[in-house]
Amino acid sequence: MPCLGLCLGLQAMTVEYSRNVLGLAGANSSEMDPTTQYPVIDLMHDQRDVTDKGGTQRLGAFYAILEADSRVAKAYAELVVSERHRHRYELSSQWKQRLEAAGLRCSGMSPDRRLVEFIEAVDHPFWVGTQAHPEFKSRPDRAHPLFRELVGAALALRAAKQAEDATPEDFTAPRQSVA
Repeated sequence: MPCLGLCLGLQAMTVEYSRNVLGLAGANSSEMDPTTQYPVIDLMHDQRDVTDKGGTQRLGAFYAILEADSRVAKAYAELVVSERHRHRYELSSQWKQRLEAAGLRCSGMSPDRRLVEFIEAVDHPFWVGTQAHPEFKSRPDRAHPLFRELVGAALALRAAKQAEDATPEDFTAPRQSVA
């Protein structure tokens, strides 16, 4: 099933990947479970000393460097993108290497390589997460590349399922018109 996770969606995808692929029962975000043994999503280092929450999140437009052969780079048709953010929690760098070894690709990083901006499942047609909010750039007449690719993947899946369910008669029987 095609999946696109935005911000908390990327975080939930990482938690589920950690639980179901890495086998880390109880993996979670430290925001949801401060006592989790496996905080695969954790408070950003820049946020640790913030007590006045106001407008102190990682807020605004930030650049990401995309891996050249990734799904996100193909969607954007660019290797450097700028997207808007609004968050305090991130995929923990402590777990990044282990997640990648299990097939979770960190396909977009901040320019300083400290923050994971995009993830995707290596062996999946479209399972992509971003820490950003691409909905801010999508328009009715100009879909954001990630939304366009999500819809394209869903349509391809539907076409494949319809072809799989088709019988030989579906291709030889005369079409009936609906009046």
